[in-house]
Amino acid sequence: MAAGETQPQESELEKMLKEYQVLQEQLRSIAMQLEQLQGQKMDMDRAKEELDKAEGKIYISVGGVIVETAKEKAIADIKDRSELNDVRLQNANRSYTDLRNKEKTLNDKITEMYRKAQGLS
Repeated sequence: MAAGETQPQESELEKMLKEYQVLQEQLRSIAMQLEQLQGQKMDMDRAKEELDKAEGKIYISVGGVIVETAKEKAIADIKDRSELNDVRLQNANRSYTDLRNKEKTLNDKITEMYRKAQGLS
């Protein structure tokens, strides 16, 4: 009967290990996304600083073409893009935190199952 009890436990453990691997992959993906979003935020902050001290004509890149624009319009555009980036960054941070919590919980369960299987608990 002990063998019958271990079989479902092993199956459950395999399922948990696969889920753990998926969580780790998702964490890597979100970490890369966070890195990109943080880089974009830094770029936009630098662009805003340059715009603030710019005098004269302002040019922006639109679809691969550089066009002249009003300073106020360029600042408003950067502000809008920055706000959107901030929302994406917050969402990605929230997702990352949620996944880290799930990963920790799952890791704890897997560790407990291993201990039980080895008679350490």
